[in-house]
Amino acid sequence: MLKKILIGLAIVLVVIQFIKPEKNLSDDNTYAIATKYDVPDDVKQILEVACNDCHSNKTAYPWYSNFQPAAWFLNDHVVDGKKHLNLSTFTKMPIAVQNHKLEETKEMVEKKEMPLESYTYFGLHKEAKLTDEQRQILITWAEAQMDSLKAHYPADSLVMKRRTPPPAE
Repeated sequence: MLKKILIGLAIVLVVIQFIKPEKNLSDDNTYAIATKYDVPDDVKQILEVACNDCHSNKTAYPWYSNFQPAAWFLNDHVVDGKKHLNLSTFTKMPIAVQNHKLEETKEMVEKKEMPLESYTYFGLHKEAKLTDEQRQILITWAEAQMDSLKAHYPADSLVMKRRTPPPAE
C-alpha cells in the first residue's frame, strides 16, 4: 500500500512539472518610478536587490523556480507583490496613490515588514536582507519624494479620497 502511495506521489510530482506559471519578465518600464522621481544610485541598488523581484515587471528567478510547487509559490509572491506596489508602473497611478504608496513603502521599511522574511529564509536572497543603514536610506528617500510632491501639488490632490458606500435603496 505504501509503495502505491509513493508511486502515485512520484507521478503527481512529475506531472506538475509541466504546469508552469507565466514568468514575470516583460521589463516594461514605460511608467517606472525612475521616469518621474529622483532615484539615486544607492536607492536604485537597494531596490534592485531587495524589492524589484516582487515589485517590478522583471523578476530575477532563482534556480529552484524551475520546479513545482516552488514556482507556484514564487509566482504567488510576485503577483501579490505587484498588486500592492509595482515600481514599473508607478507613475501610471493617480498622484494621490503614488504619494500613498511612498508612505506605505516608508512604513513597511520602518517596521521591517519588507522585504518579507520568507524571501530571505534559509539564507536565500541574503543580499535582500536590509541593514539598518539601507533601511534609513530608503526611508529618507521616500520622505524626500513625498516632500517633493507636497511642493509641486496642492495638498488635497495628495490625499486619497475615501470611497463612500452607495446610497441605500
